[in-house]
Amino acid sequence: MDSFQETAAADETLDPPDWADMGTLSHRILDDAIAYLKDVRERPVWREMPDKVRSFFSAPLPREPAPVADVYDDVARNVMPYPMGNIHPRFWSWYMGSSNFTGALGDFLAAIQGSNLGGGNHAAGLMDSQVVNWLKEMVGFPAAASGTLVSGGSMANIIGLTVARNVKAGVDVRERGVSAIPKPLRYYASDQVHSCHRKGMEALGLGNRALRRIPTDADLRIDIAALKAAIAEDRDAGFKPACVIGTAGTVNTGAIDDLQALAEVAAGEDLWFHVDGCIGALIAIAPENRLLVAGIEQADSIALDPHKLLHAPFEAGCALVRDASQHRNTFAVTPEYLESAPRGLASGEWLFDYGLQTSRGFRALKIWMALREHGVEKFGRLIDQSIAQARYLTGLIEADPALELMAPTTVNIVSFRHRLNGTPEESLKAFNTEIMLRLQEEGIAALSDTTVHGRHCLRVAIANHRTRREDLDLLVREMLRLGREIEAAASPI
Repeated sequence: MDSFQETAAADETLDPPDWADMGTLSHRILDDAIAYLKDVRERPVWREMPDKVRSFFSAPLPREPAPVADVYDDVARNVMPYPMGNIHPRFWSWYMGSSNFTGALGDFLAAIQGSNLGGGNHAAGLMDSQVVNWLKEMVGFPAAASGTLVSGGSMANIIGLTVARNVKAGVDVRERGVSAIPKPLRYYASDQVHSCHRKGMEALGLGNRALRRIPTDADLRIDIAALKAAIAEDRDAGFKPACVIGTAGTVNTGAIDDLQALAEVAAGEDLWFHVDGCIGALIAIAPENRLLVAGIEQADSIALDPHKLLHAPFEAGCALVRDASQHRNTFAVTPEYLESAPRGLASGEWLFDYGLQTSRGFRALKIWMALREHGVEKFGRLIDQSIAQARYLTGLIEADPALELMAPTTVNIVSFRHRLNGTPEESLKAFNTEIMLRLQEEGIAALSDTTVHGRHCLRVAIANHRTRREDLDLLVREMLRLGREIEAAASPI
């Protein structure tokens, strides 16, 4: 008996030795987090780390314990002051979303509960399914459709492309592999399609050449006539057209393909219709702009990102599939150690049957809590607000002869550049790149750059619920100031 007691006393755990001390530290962390978000506007959007801070991340593997308060001090000193910056109201570099405090609390509670969302009969699994149902309703999908929460848009797109491959292959790809497909498959998308689709085609074993990029029109939307011609050409050449990918919001300019026309082409040609809606699918909930994505409800599958226009903390993507049986048949595997039971913990639905992950985090809670707090209509108004802000910025650009709009503003992405009269394209690229870098380095704003119609330009993606019009006024003023300073420094005395 004594021996048993000694063994039990020696057992270790990761729980705190003193829960009261941990409670005190936790309250301090929460207070710091509130201050961090409350004062975000007063801080630089981004700043370079000093060498001393950078060297902190080269510390060796810790062998011995450290007081958790010291651990947090290291985080507060070396991590929190140097973010990517996407929660800042003047972060417009990439289309990301800017998180929200309630969602962050949801992430914390999900981690505390610690549920694995592979499946099972428990509350987290039911909430996961509930959030998927809400997302289906937002984009007009039928209640009988299926879906799965994933890490982000890239994985959501891969889910949809995989179901399309298996449905259209004409052979049991899961059992026999892609080499057994009788005719090489062809997928179609605009030449503005996101790079994740190339990765998806490669991962599916179809190869990059199986994704045919179709030219775009003056508004950078897929050319429907060119698409039809490509499909006919491929059929004649012995290929099997399998899937057309519509883009609801391109990365470069926010252009939205004619989704209704694509749905008609897909139906007429017996193609799977997938919509990459990671940027724009949720415009479907925006009262003033929802018609921009009309036709998305006709898709066979949709990829969307709650961590963008629903501002969920990273990560939160979602793949929706109209035919739930086709979705499940693409991924379901039931080994003997994961068989369902008539009751108890294993009596719930196995959510891993709808994707590649067996173990999954509890992503739904952060989305659920924010939707409950604000209601879906507020998120719709915020989408309209960001689109209105993009149009406001477009007006500022068009009103100033020093600035040049590079593409039509469709949603909340603005592509433009600073002019420099008589300057060749390469020098103009260097000039605008320098403006972009100085805006970042001075902590004023974060922009990105891209190429539109073969010409370099800057890009503002307003996917940020904290952005105000005054921020856009500031951006234009500072760009013009920096342009004058750079031009003056380059001019001979």
